[in-house]
Amino acid sequence: MSKLWAGRTEAETAQLADDFNSSISFDSRMAKQDITGSMAHAAMLGAKGIITQDEADTLIDGLHTILDDLTSGALHIDPAAEDIHMFVEQVLTQRLGDVGKKLHTARSRNDQVALDFRMYLRDEIDELTALTKTLTSVVCDKAEEYKAAIMPGYTHLQRAQPITFGHQLMAYAMMLLRDLGRLSDCRRRLNVSPIGCCALAGTTYDTDRELEAEKLGFDGICLNSIDGVSDRDFAAELCAALSIEMMHLSRFAEELILWSSWEFQFIELPDAYTTGSSIMPQKKNPDMAELVRGKTGRVYGDLMGILTVLKGLPLAYNKDMQEDKEGVFDACDTAKMCLEDAPRHEGEDRQNAQGRLRGFH
Repeated sequence: MSKLWAGRTEAETAQLADDFNSSISFDSRMAKQDITGSMAHAAMLGAKGIITQDEADTLIDGLHTILDDLTSGALHIDPAAEDIHMFVEQVLTQRLGDVGKKLHTARSRNDQVALDFRMYLRDEIDELTALTKTLTSVVCDKAEEYKAAIMPGYTHLQRAQPITFGHQLMAYAMMLLRDLGRLSDCRRRLNVSPIGCCALAGTTYDTDRELEAEKLGFDGICLNSIDGVSDRDFAAELCAALSIEMMHLSRFAEELILWSSWEFQFIELPDAYTTGSSIMPQKKNPDMAELVRGKTGRVYGDLMGILTVLKGLPLAYNKDMQEDKEGVFDACDTAKMCLEDAPRHEGEDRQNAQGRLRGFH
């Protein structure tokens, strides 16, 4: 397979080097964002007369077809492709001929991957925000339901003062509201477009970065082209926000584990979210809560990973930055899994999803 970056080099790269260099195994999840960004880029090229309007329309139609084929399963991502950007452009060129090659005009993979990454994480933040709002709503509903249920309040894990169960639950609602604020702040700072920064110093083509950014739902553009391709603050910030949210979920999980123990007996967890023992039939283990508690360390590790990758990098783009994605993807996947395992709204099997409270009467 020919390489879009071939130029100075003449010899074929070793297969081991190709495999080591490849990112298609994980960046293929950004296919939708890559194609959507390319559609906007083609539209901008046509609007500015850099390519003809007919060529722009042909490129956009071809990209639509590729996205439809990927969605339907008619087209499968080639694992031999170096990355998702090369795969899309190669398929487009195979289908359209030389006009497909014009899509790469006035952009580099450096600003293209930065664009895809921002768009993908923007979608992830929206999903994480929705899940966090759902959990917050359920916690508030339960707090209202048990606002008069008396329980002991603790300091140092010693009984201290009488409180209500509703008051205890609202402490977690407050934490989740702060988590929502951090996700919102991260999304706002993330939502600027790097496209047009090219490799690091822009392009001599008369592009319209603002038009392209507007078509893709960005609030503005990166004001410094070097920063535009080398900034990954948004990835580190999202991992930090998710680490704090996971810490909150872990503290909540810890209390659920304690409250459901034989020593406390404050709550009984639902059968659907517990497991048993192979030799001790009397046991009801809070495995889901324990997994939330355990997976918190995994997200912490993702944060430390991205910070360590970035800590010594000179400007602008370096291949080290290919290591920016898997940890952030894992942090998002893990946080969503934990939030999805949390209680649901009323009407979604309320007893099974939320457990049965006992002893607060």
